[in-house]
Amino acid sequence: MSEPHPRRAAVTGIGVVAPNGTSTQAFWKATQEGISVLDRVTREGCEHLPLRVAGEVRGFDPAAAVEERFLVQTDRFTHFAMAAADLALEDARLGQADTADAPYSVGVVTAAGSGGGEFGQRELQQLWGKGSRFVGPYQSIAWFYAASTGQISIRRGFKGPCSVVAADEAGGLDALAHAARAVRRGTDVLVTGSTEAPLAPYSVVCQLGYDALSTVEEPDRAYRPFTDSACGFVPAEGGAMFVVESERSARERGARIQATLEGHAATFTGAGRWEASREGLAQAVRGALDEAGCAPEEIDVVFADALGVPEADRAEALAIADALGAHGRKVPVTAPKTGIGRAYGGAPVLDTAAAVLAMEHGLIPPTPHVFDICHDLDLVTVRARAVEMRTALVLSRGLMGSNSALVLRHGAAHASW
Repeated sequence: MSEPHPRRAAVTGIGVVAPNGTSTQAFWKATQEGISVLDRVTREGCEHLPLRVAGEVRGFDPAAAVEERFLVQTDRFTHFAMAAADLALEDARLGQADTADAPYSVGVVTAAGSGGGEFGQRELQQLWGKGSRFVGPYQSIAWFYAASTGQISIRRGFKGPCSVVAADEAGGLDALAHAARAVRRGTDVLVTGSTEAPLAPYSVVCQLGYDALSTVEEPDRAYRPFTDSACGFVPAEGGAMFVVESERSARERGARIQATLEGHAATFTGAGRWEASREGLAQAVRGALDEAGCAPEEIDVVFADALGVPEADRAEALAIADALGAHGRKVPVTAPKTGIGRAYGGAPVLDTAAAVLAMEHGLIPPTPHVFDICHDLDLVTVRARAVEMRTALVLSRGLMGSNSALVLRHGAAHASW
């Protein structure tokens, strides 16, 4: 086995809290089987709103995952983040004792778009209905998009580089890139990822202004990207957290290398300018390939952004062809998020988790609800496809115009940054 690059960023732990599973194992089982959990919105206060279908995380007990002293000062999106971080650290076999002696060697970077809407709504209702004395002191921090980074680092005693990325949905991939670059600069371990909880009534009302939001009532028809019946996206809650560390140090402590983060690039093309996103996304893919030192034909699978808006879907299909050349028309493409919904900043990190697991198991998960493809893509549908994979490409775009691409390699592969 070749000597690992000393500062290559390796994924050694994954933690998932998603609509189709509140553990990585449950998430992957449902994802590989193409099980859809999209259903009617059940959150209290949303009954009269036009949004009918969403991907809700059900069966998640915050009190069982988070200590009371943190629970009372945090929103649902941070509960997800802390629970997923615990799962990722457990998966990486990094306990409190392993990091206690070197707290400055561990950092945290998360991404978030919606922040703590549920907590914020509750406190504002208290302010309006009862007065300022009934507003809790944590209102000032729980809604803030940086809350998850802060609470994970405080709870775990991590004192290394900590940051938050606010870059639209694509920020989920950008957070992973920040973590990888922090490792290259010398930080030993980063806990990184994104979680969202955008299904409180206040948050849903804010989303109703998005033209791309699907208001179709039938769960099996509400989110069908790359088809003639595409009618927008279905929102979801949840996300994933990862442990990213130096490959060499990970191997020295006997950790399992699940994947390496090889290349990333991001661009910006403006809100709703889907035709322009073709060029922006293609440029992001080229930049990610260049940083990874990866040829287009080395990409074994593409996890698509899959917005579900006809113009955006067309732009993405063309961007894949533009960036990957002839290979772009035959490389397998998948969008498993059509079975769970689009969790904003959490969506691309859930795709990243699925990509790592797909390479590990040699199975490309299908794209639920999608059959009549109207674009020149080899989209994996109906059932998982068995393929040996070494390299995956994950794509993400934001409603406000961000584009991002990430190249991953299977843990058994070795390639320099």
